[in-house]
Amino acid sequence: MTIIEEHRTEVRAGNVQYQIVVLARPGETAEQRRVTVTVGGEGPDGESVVHGRLDLDTTVVPAVADLLAGSLHAFAGGPRRRSGERPAQQGKPWSAELDAELESAWLAGDTVAELARRFERTAGGIRSRLPRVGCDPERPGRHLPAPPSLREAAEGER
Repeated sequence: MTIIEEHRTEVRAGNVQYQIVVLARPGETAEQRRVTVTVGGEGPDGESVVHGRLDLDTTVVPAVADLLAGSLHAFAGGPRRRSGERPAQQGKPWSAELDAELESAWLAGDTVAELARRFERTAGGIRSRLPRVGCDPERPGRHLPAPPSLREAAEGER
């Protein structure tokens, strides 16, 4: 069975109706997976004001999205995107090994800034991950207190 993922968005801005369709097609390998982006827009009299299609390898979608957004904002004279590079691992999943390393480093006294550099993530990403590994982001070097339901079980084991 082939599963195709499709996202459709229709928006009216002023007197133009825009449609964007993003279609993800599977491939046998990551390099073979493709995404097709189709953009259309019609003015009040049905005339085409936007029409285009991009066929992309899935591995380049984030770079092309950033490039298009930045280029179109610059062309339109709109606000610029944030400056600087994104950390290399921002938005990528955490593995069990990385979680264990994060917990160990936090308990050893590393700061959020140090961990952000080490794991190539944002400081906000580190702060939001710490509770998931049982660490208290408000108290460096400390675990979160056990919830009451676990405290009672731990005390009964003594």
